[in-house]
Amino acid sequence: MRLFSAILVLPFCLAISSLVAVAAPVVPGLHGKHPLNEAQVGRILLSELNCVACHHGDGHGGLAAKGGPDLSEVGRRVSPHYLSRFIADPAKAQPDVTMPDLLSGKSEEERAEVAEAITHFLVGKASGPFSQTGELDGDAGAGRKLFHEIGCVACHAPRDERGKELPSPGLRSLAHLPQKYSHGSLSDFLFSPHQARPSGRMPDFQLSREETRHLSVYLMGAGAEVSKPLQVRKDLAQKGGAYFKQYNCVSCHAMKGELKGKQSVALAKLRPEHGCLSMNPRNVPDFNFSGTQRKAIVHALAKPKEKVSTKERIELALTRFNCIACHSREAYGGPSKGLLPYLGTSQEGLGNEARMPPPLTLVGAKLKPNWMNKVLFDGESVRPYMHTRMPKFGEDNLRFLPGLLAEVDKVEPMAFPEPPRKERGKIRQVGTQLVGDKGLNCIACHNFNGKESPGFKGLDLITSYERLQPSWFYAFMRNPAALRPGIVMPNYWAGGKGRPDVLEGDAAAQVWSIWHYFSYGQGAHTPSGIHSPGSSLEVDDVVRTYRGRSRIAGYRGIAVGFPGGLNYAFNAETGALSGIWRGEFVSVGWGGQGAGSFNPKSRPVSLAQDLPLYALPNDKAAWPLLPMMNKENPVNPDPLYPKNHGYQFQGYSFDDAFVPTFSYRIGNIEVEDVSLAVAKDDKAILKRTLSFDSGQAGSLHLRALVGKIETVSKTTYQTPDLQLTLSQGTVLLRPFGANGNQELLLKLALPKGKSQWNLEYELLR
Repeated sequence: MRLFSAILVLPFCLAISSLVAVAAPVVPGLHGKHPLNEAQVGRILLSELNCVACHHGDGHGGLAAKGGPDLSEVGRRVSPHYLSRFIADPAKAQPDVTMPDLLSGKSEEERAEVAEAITHFLVGKASGPFSQTGELDGDAGAGRKLFHEIGCVACHAPRDERGKELPSPGLRSLAHLPQKYSHGSLSDFLFSPHQARPSGRMPDFQLSREETRHLSVYLMGAGAEVSKPLQVRKDLAQKGGAYFKQYNCVSCHAMKGELKGKQSVALAKLRPEHGCLSMNPRNVPDFNFSGTQRKAIVHALAKPKEKVSTKERIELALTRFNCIACHSREAYGGPSKGLLPYLGTSQEGLGNEARMPPPLTLVGAKLKPNWMNKVLFDGESVRPYMHTRMPKFGEDNLRFLPGLLAEVDKVEPMAFPEPPRKERGKIRQVGTQLVGDKGLNCIACHNFNGKESPGFKGLDLITSYERLQPSWFYAFMRNPAALRPGIVMPNYWAGGKGRPDVLEGDAAAQVWSIWHYFSYGQGAHTPSGIHSPGSSLEVDDVVRTYRGRSRIAGYRGIAVGFPGGLNYAFNAETGALSGIWRGEFVSVGWGGQGAGSFNPKSRPVSLAQDLPLYALPNDKAAWPLLPMMNKENPVNPDPLYPKNHGYQFQGYSFDDAFVPTFSYRIGNIEVEDVSLAVAKDDKAILKRTLSFDSGQAGSLHLRALVGKIETVSKTTYQTPDLQLTLSQGTVLLRPFGANGNQELLLKLALPKGKSQWNLEYELLR
């Protein structure tokens, strides 16, 4: 490839010192059971090695650039000494990396000079220095378990009991991490990988802070390489900025204050025997291509495709993001023999269905669009027994995929009309009977509405209506093995006949009745055979936390009880403190912890479950309310309501007293939310502390109270059941709805960086 005098970078992909033999760049999806021919493999490499960042692809349709890491804060998260070594010779610092060697043909002295200058430039651009923190309070054993269970080893080499990487061709090594990160910066990266790597090839596993600490301690081994802080020299930083432009780094990497990179020769005009593709590249980016990789790229360049079929776009996407490491689709993909031992489950009796992520064959016809979006972009899951997690790849990276899947995946259409009003009770009753042990006995293997099956604890049936398209549901129920070969679920309607004593044996009508029954969601009657005796959870001398569905806290409710009898509920779906009560803790729908249901044992004071934090455009703007649904209006008009308004739950952690701290994000603002039962004037009150970490100064509104509100003082307000005391902020009290109700908004002026706000809740009954 011919480049101009200012060397133009291809992507952040592999690189090598010309003096050291290292591995070719690794694109994990190309080492699995992919469906691509040689030219398609070349197209993948042109995208994944980001050739298209410098060489525009006119005549090559569907080539998407894969940007490298955002370098705006790299000086803060990566050791400057590692950074310098990496820039000087990427593949020597990190074998199998996809970053090219931009300094090919230069002497060791020249490499060191350029690398040092660029390092000073990058460190100077960061908002703070790299912090060489001590070892985190993490458990290496727990980190090892997470690393080998949740899916990391689908792309990264597994390790033996001593922590040494096992030989794993096609998987990326992480042996360089102790030289690259501190414990803290690695933990931060794992918590929010898309901030630094927005391309999504490192997906977000929605790890809690505690889990990132465990993983960091495990992956760092004996500890981070100790290095002295870099004192930035202005002359070197200025020189490094010039090199940064000369080598066109910004073509692949975002960097605050830097413009877009320069374009080089178009792909259609490249000569394979020259430049980056030559056998001995000098003074051009050197990717250390293997012979197979070079041949595939040459083949792709020789046979450009201006239009790419929908089917091929899907195959390219699933390979690029390595979805095929865990999922099969049609005749390609699926776990390798090396990965299978790491796929675990808590329900061994369910077999491979409980261990292996579901196939993607016909998934576009299977899942409703809203649920598909939740799975891809929110990491939604309905298989709690499966150890492997569904991570998030970033909506910007895969926004196109649901539409493509829906376009090509088809099953025979089947409509399930809403029964006439007078018939609904009868149809629902039939569905209830069929699902229970007096009918088809679905509950012998499936949980239902958070209540455990008496047999296997399979996928909870209550989500079926929300997740599945009716045509796929009908086809699956009529012949499960046709859509899921090897499944142990029986065919209840063999020969087209159903139970003769139900709806005159009409198989289609029986499936319709089950579908209608599922449409009631959490309001569906519990079928016969599900044992739900109910049990009480008590709080002894330590704080107790229980997760589950609840009317007071929604589908993702969390109840917290304190010694002394003060309790509250938190809605993790929206971030709302949704209820407070005094007395006994909760009753649960079935014994033990887990995704059951709970209800307060005493009458609670209910608070709004809408998003409590939001940046209103002005003080008079209406508050974004949680969409309400019922039987007459069953379709959620805004199924991604929390996400569409900037809310993202990040998990929670416990302190030494087992008090939970909930972590979430409002836009780009990190929030930690913790509540404590404290004594005040001989009364138990709930003190809530909201800690914010904002990248810039701004305002945020907190909707603290709704109802018939009276002003007690400038900082104290109350309803008939609850008194709220505020520590600071501007109060906005305005009408809400009918019957004289009001809503109390607290306008928070957040500074750049960290700040803290307190609220106190006192029950009045």
